[in-house]
Amino acid sequence: MKPVIGIPLRYQKLVDNRAIVYMSERMRRTVQLAGGFVYAISPVQNLDNIHTKGNEFPELTESEKEDINTSLNMCDGIIFPGGIKFTPYDRYLFEMAIEKKIPVLGICLGMQMMSCLKKDIELFDVETGIDHYQESDFELSHTVKISKESKLFEIIGKEEIMVNSYHKRCIGMNDLFKITAVSDDGIIESIEYLGDSFAIGVQWHPEISYEFDDNSKKVIDNFIEVCKKHSLERSV
Repeated sequence: MKPVIGIPLRYQKLVDNRAIVYMSERMRRTVQLAGGFVYAISPVQNLDNIHTKGNEFPELTESEKEDINTSLNMCDGIIFPGGIKFTPYDRYLFEMAIEKKIPVLGICLGMQMMSCLKKDIELFDVETGIDHYQESDFELSHTVKISKESKLFEIIGKEEIMVNSYHKRCIGMNDLFKITAVSDDGIIESIEYLGDSFAIGVQWHPEISYEFDDNSKKVIDNFIEVCKKHSLERSV
């Protein structure tokens, strides 16, 4: 049976200013190619997520938390994708995934959200000589160095790889995580949760380069395998 991979929907507005929630086609297709069943997780708060500013979001109600947990209980793993903002819904979903030991992969904004676990949001503008926001989806733009003492190294088997890059902000430190990869300009490119739950964040987009980059394929495929094992364990 395919593992159920929950993917929180992201927020965007159309050219006519209408707000939508969406999942990228690249994410959907990559998870399916890797052998996962795609399950879209909708936002739960009754407000306009795209036009509401970060400091204007109210706290989640108990009913909204219950709705999030209902979705989470259907999942064997969660991929937090890239996007333009994260909300209390994303943060609570991640906290509960950690608590329930449901495997997590955070991508770009998803990793940035992970880095704020149990702390105030702390992100920084990227101001270096490396271009961290490439234009093409069909290239890898800069190198990252991977710590040999990491799950990421176990997955990829290399200390240095090329990655794609689509971000203008970067993360700071959080003692709940280990930094496992950095770019040549010192930007944190990967983190791993130090607890006993599987949670890896990468600043690049392996779902975009899945079909032409072996290292990206390894990251996604390994996550799906971890989710399969989790599915089997909870069905026993």
